[in-house]
Amino acid sequence: MKRRSALKNMGMVFGYAAATPTLLSVLQSCKEKPPYAEWTPSFFEKDKGYALAQMVDVILPKTDTPSATEVDVHLFIDQFANQVLPPEQQDFTKMLIDKFMNKVLSESGKDVLLDVEGEDFEPLLNKYLAKRTDDEEEAQEAAIGQYMEAVMKGEEADLDDEIACYAFANNIRDIAIWAYKSSEFVGEEVLAYFPIPGEYIACGDVDELTQGRAWSL
Repeated sequence: MKRRSALKNMGMVFGYAAATPTLLSVLQSCKEKPPYAEWTPSFFEKDKGYALAQMVDVILPKTDTPSATEVDVHLFIDQFANQVLPPEQQDFTKMLIDKFMNKVLSESGKDVLLDVEGEDFEPLLNKYLAKRTDDEEEAQEAAIGQYMEAVMKGEEADLDDEIACYAFANNIRDIAIWAYKSSEFVGEEVLAYFPIPGEYIACGDVDELTQGRAWSL
């Protein structure tokens, strides 16, 4: 099996185009959310769920709009991993988060994830979310492809820590943005929202029609 075919078939962990209405409803409920330390994830270990919540708030912090956790992005990611991902990708995701969070602890000098803060993620996210060259991206894709091929064959497989950290950071950023834009508040209050479609304007100016905002999903 070619590497690109393997990657396509496995879906690259969070590379799904849609989730079920039940999952999306997670973003539109839970008006009162527990503190991170009190949250018990369904898929991730408790300390990693806490750290994940910190991480998505660094990616999507509170400004004049809510932070990621204020619209339950962390809950969505946990439920997506628990309910949507097939077993092979669940194992892959757990491996990625283990490597990434170990890196967080190592770089921050802290012993447990319940002690990490948002600032502990900033240097790592700046590094792993930075634009890479085409050659670097192709090399990472090839390494992940080899890893997935070995897994599908039932062989022993390992992935370089740096590649795992790049993959995890980018996967979390992508699904966090998707979940954030799918939330009820952001969809209705931040993005251009029109619950009852009206006339179709084929060539209208975006700044004039929506004040430059993207349409709500």
